[in-house]
Amino acid sequence: MLVDSHCHLDFPDFAEDLDGIVARAAASGVGRLVTISTRVRRLGELLAIAERYENVYCSVGTHPHHADEEDGISADELIALTTHPKVVALGEAGLDNFYDNGSPDAQERGFRAHIAAARATGLPLVIHTREADARCGEILEEEIAKGPFRAVLHCYTGGRELAMKAIDLGLHISFTGILTFKKSQALRDLAAELPADRIMVETDAPYLAPGKFRGKRNEPAYVVETAKVLAETRGVSLEELAWQTTETFFKLFAKVPRPTETA
Repeated sequence: MLVDSHCHLDFPDFAEDLDGIVARAAASGVGRLVTISTRVRRLGELLAIAERYENVYCSVGTHPHHADEEDGISADELIALTTHPKVVALGEAGLDNFYDNGSPDAQERGFRAHIAAARATGLPLVIHTREADARCGEILEEEIAKGPFRAVLHCYTGGRELAMKAIDLGLHISFTGILTFKKSQALRDLAAELPADRIMVETDAPYLAPGKFRGKRNEPAYVVETAKVLAETRGVSLEELAWQTTETFFKLFAKVPRPTETA
């Protein structure tokens, strides 16, 4: 079994095809989907999807692109929203200096609020970081010093230094279809040396379809293609890679029931 630990089923790209999306994922051996929040104020839309499908779960959080729009949402408010049984993570939150969306101060305030909520609840924080390696690393070190929390740097495309710092701090790294692109050899080299129990796979669908489907709408079933490349990169079988990444997912996203725990 594989897991798509990060997709966006509430995005308009999937509006007319949700049943098909979820069915194709299951048929491809993708047993759990986590649809990730980008706006706290739209959590209701995510919950409607998660409640509709037994194998779909969600997070709650503010993407750094929307940091100004949702500036001031407190850790306490985030914590309160995690009581729903289908909310299994915080985020995605973090820093993004690639696009001029979300002021740096608002992004950092939101990031720290999400970290505080993750620390308080024990739920994992899904971290978005792009073109912000140095500052992200500094914040992670500062916040870990206040008390441990669990997190994954999703859709990792940053440098080796931040990745290794995250590993040293006890955090996780997740890879998307970008890993399969021809230009991504440096990323594959990094993926090859990370500890087996700290890596996961995801799609970030509808974006970043892996090489076989590049240019098309991505969907959770395609996480299999990323897993194949990651397995080849690490010199293990797809079956072993699937077991490793799925086991890591269930340990990190501990609120998500394993298949044997469901009726």
